[in-house]
Amino acid sequence: MRGAGKTTLVEELRRRLPDALVFDPERVGCLLRDIVEVPTGDFQDLPLWRRQVAGPAVDLLEAYGRPVLVPMTLVDPRYAAEIFAGLQDAGASVHHFFLEVSPQELAHRIDARGVAPDDPECSENARLWCRARIPECVAALGTLPPDTVLLDGELPSRKLADEVLAYVAGTGAAR
Repeated sequence: MRGAGKTTLVEELRRRLPDALVFDPERVGCLLRDIVEVPTGDFQDLPLWRRQVAGPAVDLLEAYGRPVLVPMTLVDPRYAAEIFAGLQDAGASVHHFFLEVSPQELAHRIDARGVAPDDPECSENARLWCRARIPECVAALGTLPPDTVLLDGELPSRKLADEVLAYVAGTGAAR
């Protein structure tokens, strides 16, 4: 979900973990959207997209042996299970974090973002699409895998990064 703070958190983690690799599956979705039709409008509905999330993430881990940070909202529990299973089947250690942000704050953050500064119509269409998905993303909280670590997405990114790093090191506690 745009506006939750995933990218900002990953940027803070990347600053603290300079060897970490950042893999943003949204770029894969945009590439696929340029190549094939996405009947539902959501590239996550494409089985190929889901394979192209797990596969390259595993390849990055195997090829470079470094942590891979993946900022992505998966609201369909079947899709999350499919991607996580692909990662775990390959022996990847997966830590799943979910940023809890109120619907009002999500709407505020979405409205404040410029998606395509040179294309106001594109920016507004992206904002409308994101705003329409807020209820679905908020509802995803009830369908998260049991080992998901919930974070208060309204905290500053430096505090969230502290929590993520403490959890991964084994010194933090999930809510």
